[in-house]
Order: sequence, then structure tokens, then C-alpha cells
Amino acid sequence: MIIPRTYEIIIAGQAVPAVVDAFEDFDVVVGPERTTLRAELPDQAALHGAIARVQALGLELLEVRAVEPP
Repeated sequence: MIIPRTYEIIIAGQAVPAVVDAFEDFDVVVGPERTTLRAELPDQAALHGAIARVQALGLELLEVRAVEPP
């Protein structure tokens, strides 16, 4: 059985509204130097899909980590 996990994907810089819209299924926290995308994902395929979105938008990926749900 696959158990969903909560992930944070951290990208460099402040996300512009178009990026925030592209990740509407994530909680997005925009900071001065980095943006954190957080979501519960059902499996590794969904995580890889989210990372592919980051790449497709030309964003700089800083970190990906599994976190405890809030």
C-alpha cells in the first residue's frame, strides 16, 4: 500500500503570480529569497511530475524534502 507523503519543493527567488497559479494545488509561501511549495502527494510519480513543472517553468530548484504534515 502506498501512503501519501507531504513534500516541500524549494525554488530560488520570489515566485511571480504565474508560477503561483501553476502550483495552485500546492500551498505556496513566497519569501524574499526563496519560494516554498508544499503539498501532500500520493506517490513518487506525483513528486516527479511536480519537479517536472519546476523544470518546465525554468525555475531554479534548491531543495526537495519530505516533511511531517502540519
